[in-house]
Amino acid sequence: MTLNRRHCVTALILMIATLLSAQTNGKSKAFVDYIEQYKKIAVEQMKKHGIPASITLAQGLLESGAGSSELAKKSNNHFGIKCGSTWFGPTTTHFDDGRNECFRVYSTVSESYEDHSQFLKKERYSRLFRLSTTDYKGWARGLKACGYATSPTYADRLIAIIELYELNKLDREQKIDDMYVYVPETVAPKDVVLNSHTIMTNNNVLCIKANSRDTWESIAKEFNTSKKHLLKYNEAIEQVMIQEGDIIYLQKKQKRAAKQFGRKYWHHVRQGESMYSIAQLYGMRLKYLYKLNFRNDDYIPAPGDLLKVR
Repeated sequence: MTLNRRHCVTALILMIATLLSAQTNGKSKAFVDYIEQYKKIAVEQMKKHGIPASITLAQGLLESGAGSSELAKKSNNHFGIKCGSTWFGPTTTHFDDGRNECFRVYSTVSESYEDHSQFLKKERYSRLFRLSTTDYKGWARGLKACGYATSPTYADRLIAIIELYELNKLDREQKIDDMYVYVPETVAPKDVVLNSHTIMTNNNVLCIKANSRDTWESIAKEFNTSKKHLLKYNEAIEQVMIQEGDIIYLQKKQKRAAKQFGRKYWHHVRQGESMYSIAQLYGMRLKYLYKLNFRNDDYIPAPGDLLKVR
């Protein structure tokens, strides 16, 4: 589904009008009422399909004007989903983008929410399900990246709604214990020793574990490579001092973590970890760690965050 400009503008006008008409502590009463009415359905959809309840509610609020749009009131269509070739249920025509177009009609709002979940389970959005249900920012940016809406501010608007109304609290109702979480402690060494280091492999990339005396120059000399290549392999700058225990790669890292860290795996961020240290841990390049999690390079992970590495 492509959210066209006219539909975006209409939804935004409805939202602004509602906000101005009745506010409590900066929040729209219509929005609060909508959330109270449909949050249970959104949480049920999250537990059934793995889509954050906060994302579902924010999209419903934005695209239906908190249930005040004509499609929502007359057709129970809260997400503006058009008929498409796979829909064989009841339909209605609606003036959209300068012409009458075909939209789906639902007997209940619950049906609309279920159909929205099924819509997002198409192959086009499959990579979103690698994200945690608590990562509402990643989902919002991922929806935009996958082409759900054409508006350049779509993701920011979803995030603003979620944070203003604290919808992300609903995402915590799916317990973290239900997720498969495992954190590796070390890489597996090979029985190959050169000078003072044991050559190991992590994610099929040759590497060593640094000692207290190591520098970029000493490692480069020991392994007959250039400091420039060593810095490039480790995505490091010369001014960064090597610490004892650091994993130093002797080859270019991979785009993703090893296959054992599959679809159900999440890296559970611990105190003191950074995106760089996590990328080093799994032998993957930093930019792909950001990309997999729909994060900008200014994102700083907090303890407890869940990140995909493959």
